[in-house]
Amino acid sequence: MQFIDLKAQYRALKDEIDANIRGVLDSAQFIGGPYVKELEAQLAAFTDRKHCITCANGTDALQIAYMVAGVGAGDVVFCPDMTFISSTEPAKMFGATAVFCDITPDTYCLSPAGLERQIQAVLTEGKLTPKAAVAVDILGNPCDYDAIGAICEKYGLFLIEDAAQSFGASYHGKKACAFGHIATTSFFPAKPLGCYGDGGAIFTDDDAVDQLCRSLCVHGKGPGGKYDNVRVGMNSRLDAMQAAVLLPKLRALGTYEMDARQMVARRYNEAFAGRFVTPFVAEGCVSAWAQYALLAKDTAQRDAIVAYLKEAGIPNMIYYPTPQHALPVFRDEPHYGETFHNADDYCARTFSLPMHPYLEEAEQRKVIDAVLEGL
Repeated sequence: MQFIDLKAQYRALKDEIDANIRGVLDSAQFIGGPYVKELEAQLAAFTDRKHCITCANGTDALQIAYMVAGVGAGDVVFCPDMTFISSTEPAKMFGATAVFCDITPDTYCLSPAGLERQIQAVLTEGKLTPKAAVAVDILGNPCDYDAIGAICEKYGLFLIEDAAQSFGASYHGKKACAFGHIATTSFFPAKPLGCYGDGGAIFTDDDAVDQLCRSLCVHGKGPGGKYDNVRVGMNSRLDAMQAAVLLPKLRALGTYEMDARQMVARRYNEAFAGRFVTPFVAEGCVSAWAQYALLAKDTAQRDAIVAYLKEAGIPNMIYYPTPQHALPVFRDEPHYGETFHNADDYCARTFSLPMHPYLEEAEQRKVIDAVLEGL
């Protein structure tokens, strides 16, 4: 049994993927080219954004977003306390301060109340400048963009949507990557839309930001091309081979995989209701279900279930075991009195089960039975 069954997906899309890969090999155009251009156009159309800029990976996409925001020394970037470090590490890379905010107790996303509380604390202290906020659609579940967007507008913050786990999800009828001044996603193989290596993308409606991102992706190139370097950039381009793989996967995600993910999640929810805290998706939202995460009664129960699943050969993961404020690299960042109660509680009790659109009902039943036996 696979935690995320990429082999089953490949079998379903094999003819299209193989044909596209052969097309790249026949063309010998491995960087850029028609597959990358077509993918960018389709991704922009899928998310209803004006521009999509592909890049080498999701972490680069976030780093470029921070660069576009102009984050630097003396600035503060407000981040959710429960996420992967790639969402927050560019702040430290560019000499800024990461100020963490607690998560909501239900969606596990950035808490709007916590965000405003931390902004006000920074302003009251008066030593640092609030610059940007990173909203992470954790586990595939969209953030509350109405509330977060209003707070960012109120305080003049640059809003970055980190949709690494939520591509395909939606918030009040708008797709993930449609929010913020700039949005980013990851095509890491295990993501809802994943390639066969590393890949990422950046989304914006601003023509100037589009051109800046394309410059930053290719060593700060100017109007004269890659030898006309007008700024310090980086080398971050999506390989044509990855674009060729992503095109049929994007079609599958939109036509049937998202529906299949909802079905798998419903079966889990029905089986575990009343026994665990099951995932909450707000009204008007659709999760991409990058992971299916349950909350056990406490750490002891969680650890006992995880041990039982391991013994039974059932794949499982913990997303994530440590909140950002407790990571060694961030322990010296200011907390401003924030207790991170919700993030600490989530990390102490969470565990995730196999989740992918090719999970058959009989196989899922084995997972469910093993979890219940492990109680």
